Amino acid sequence: MADNKALFSIGSALDREEGWSFEEEKSSSKPTEIKLPSKHFLVLKMEKRQGKPVSIVGPFFLEKEALTKLCSLVKKKLGSGGTCKEEWMEFQGECREKLKSILMAEEFRFKG
Repeated sequence: MADNKALFSIGSALDREEGWSFEEEKSSSKPTEIKLPSKHFLVLKMEKRQGKPVSIVGPFFLEKEALTKLCSLVKKKLGSGGTCKEEWMEFQGECREKLKSILMAEEFRFKG
């Protein structure tokens, strides 16, 4: 051991400014690419959660604000509850066909 530097230290750094600091909120690792509705290729899925059906559609490549506005519009037209999680939308109940027709009217496209 050439230098007498300690590998670690015991104690607190509360006396100095660097002891407490807030970390910046980490954004998602993949860059969010904004696409026009006609450039989307959405996927419709259905899951059962606690015995109840949930219709899932996505991935959307929209700004967060535009996605929440679209989610709100779709919820009103469906007449059911739903939410936006990252780039996916989730709606209560089995409503895939109705969901597809609503989003196609907004010029979104679907795979398959």
